[in-house]
Parts: sequence; C-alpha cells; structure tokens
Amino acid sequence: MQRSSSDPTIIEFFRSAGDQLASETELLGGIIRNIVADQGRVTNKAIILYLIAELETTSDVVRLNVLRKTLEIVVGRTPDDAGI
Repeated sequence: MQRSSSDPTIIEFFRSAGDQLASETELLGGIIRNIVADQGRVTNKAIILYLIAELETTSDVVRLNVLRKTLEIVVGRTPDDAGI
C-alpha cells in the first residue's frame, strides 16, 4: 500500500483542535480510510473531491454542516498549485 501524500499539517490541525472539531475529525478519519481502501493513496485533492461528492448526495442538515466545515478547513489549508 502506498503512503498518504495528504498534507500532514491538515491532519494535525484537526487532531489538535480537540473537542472543537471532534465531528469534523471523525469525518475526516473515515474519509481517509475510504480513500485508502479505494485508491491506496490519500491526497488533499482526493479528500476535497470526496467531500464535494458527499455534499451533493447528503440531505441531513447536521451532516451537511459538518461536511461543509470540513471542506472549508481542508481547502483553506491546502497550498495552491504552483505555476497556475
């Protein structure tokens, strides 16, 4: 299995937030497990695409809020592509 290439600072950010981001941290952990199972490799892009897909198929308001907040954090902490 390939190692994760997701920015470790994102994962550490969620972990260090403690109870403030408990739901988001749990969600992110599940997403990472699913991506690893499907693709064998985790990237920020894969996490973002997974979150967007979940947002599009979820109607539960509470889950939507957690998904949205998680997506905002991941996108905000993901560096821009160089040269674009």
